[in-house]
Amino acid sequence: MRVCYGSAIVSFIVLLVMNSSSALSQSKTVWDGIYTATQAARGEVLYQEWCASCHSPDLSGGDLAPGLVGGEFVWNWSGLTVGQLFERLRISMPQENPSAVTRTQKADILAFMFQANEFPVGEEELADRNNILDQFMFEAVQP
Repeated sequence: MRVCYGSAIVSFIVLLVMNSSSALSQSKTVWDGIYTATQAARGEVLYQEWCASCHSPDLSGGDLAPGLVGGEFVWNWSGLTVGQLFERLRISMPQENPSAVTRTQKADILAFMFQANEFPVGEEELADRNNILDQFMFEAVQP
């Protein structure tokens, strides 16, 4: 009896790729409504208090601070996780005193930024923990 290992290996690889693709297509993105309107409203107040002086009241950026709304912002973060964006915000903003704003407040500010970039609103608030936020992909284009 002759056994063909080559076709068995190819079948296994095809199955593995199909399962990987299925898992990737099931991961959540910013297009899945990962923050609430209430959270974004809180974030807008906090943004105006802590961020607008550098990033401008309309999130368009300033002389030394990048814009937080629009194509350049969205494409700069596309393909990374929401956790990576949150971590950047958490450790470095506001620049003069990052610990002045709590993790929860920073999640609210990020929710406002998502709303300003017209990502859809959801029914659950954006988390303030990287291990949760790393489960969501920041995608510039809706999948």
